[in-house]
Amino acid sequence: MLTVQGNHRRVCSGLTRRELIQVAGSGLLGTSLSTLLAAEEAGAVVNPRAKSVMFLFLFGGPSQLETFDMKPEAAQEIRGPYGSVASRSPGLQICEKLPKLAAASDKYAVIRTVAHPWNDHNACHIIQTGHAMPPAERGPARVNATEKDWPAYGSVVEYLDHQADQQRAFDQRRDFPSYVFLPNRLGHIQGYDRSGQYGGWLGRRYNPLATMISRRDAKDNPYFRDCVDEELQFRIEGIEAHTDVTLDRMQRRTSLLDQFDIARRELEQSRRVMEFGLVRERAMDLVTSEKMRAAFDIRRESPQLRDRYGRHLFGQSVLMGRRMIEAGARFVTVLWDSPDGLGWDSHTTSHDVGKYLLPGLDQSLSALLEDMSDRGLLDETLIVCMGEMGRTPRGKANWGRDHWSYCFPAVLAGAGIRGGAVYGRSDKDAAYPVENLVTPEDLGATIFHALGISQEARILDALGRPVPVLDTGHPLEDLFG
Repeated sequence: MLTVQGNHRRVCSGLTRRELIQVAGSGLLGTSLSTLLAAEEAGAVVNPRAKSVMFLFLFGGPSQLETFDMKPEAAQEIRGPYGSVASRSPGLQICEKLPKLAAASDKYAVIRTVAHPWNDHNACHIIQTGHAMPPAERGPARVNATEKDWPAYGSVVEYLDHQADQQRAFDQRRDFPSYVFLPNRLGHIQGYDRSGQYGGWLGRRYNPLATMISRRDAKDNPYFRDCVDEELQFRIEGIEAHTDVTLDRMQRRTSLLDQFDIARRELEQSRRVMEFGLVRERAMDLVTSEKMRAAFDIRRESPQLRDRYGRHLFGQSVLMGRRMIEAGARFVTVLWDSPDGLGWDSHTTSHDVGKYLLPGLDQSLSALLEDMSDRGLLDETLIVCMGEMGRTPRGKANWGRDHWSYCFPAVLAGAGIRGGAVYGRSDKDAAYPVENLVTPEDLGATIFHALGISQEARILDALGRPVPVLDTGHPLEDLFG
């Protein structure tokens, strides 16, 4: 028996470090000793509940009082224009505009008490990273991302997966990006480049692979109408700036698959591969991949299923997100953006909320839960659905509501989350938590916990110093069955 000297510090599996090393050294774990030591040194040896995460980001801030924290007994100026319906979960009343989600409440848990002090849209940084946005020059609107930002959760996953790849044989390495962002980068439809969605100080290598769409005109909102397949144009970061291989040559009025074929032919003819650097090399590997090409062919889905998700931009992006998970992505963000106020940032009226937003969310999220369950993917995928804040308890004349980050909801499903659970309780006006306050850091810890990533896992900051992926926060273990 191989004996290795060492202390008796226990690791997350319950074994002592010596016992674990002995087992690994004998080959019983199917891993190398160096791999094990590297994982242990990073603090990342934990048991995952999920293989992947799908983050549905309702940017702008859905109202808690029009979604999952109904207050039918509150004063009229508080409770809003919509009634509530009973769900399949005892004690959970849901907005009448979400009937499909009410019927499917046994598949997800509702958190009612997310709260933080950053009462504006820059809260998108802490929601996607678990860290407050650092000071930096961010342009005239003070919203743009910088290289000083903390890396997004998806970028951390990409980074850790890349580190693991270095320990694997070449033919065992990933052939699909870990972090994907659909259908546009956050803010790009408005001309912004909002923080929290990138690799930040980890570097551009860990930015997400993102698709992009274009608006028909300045007043167009593709989240409020049916979209054609040609509008989902593929974009590879790191290639579009190259003089010989640009996406301008791909962005003709062609189908998505035609764009892939053009990209592959041009890249195969290019002899400047090594000049691109690591980011461009990765991008070229992806754009020439048959697996990538197949994954982005949404036409392989049946028309009936596409109809179930909704032909609007959010519905088709959610369906595409499921395809990314199937293809091997580990963290997929699907964005419902708010172009020019035409979205969840509903300050002036509830008209769009009732006509487009709530019905669209009801259709797409309920379809995703059913589809993932039918395919056996729900058990191994954590689904998180939320905005960066909520809305003021007191409404305006036409039921618009302003920013309110002091109490708002989140929906979690899959990966062992107890369906039908309700976590936290707000006060009578859904204004402040009175029981089980949940911070963005707690949600981040829950995401990492589901993926089997310890909060003590180390990543290297801009100065090359190892820092934990999260400084604070506690996983909501009560939500897991």
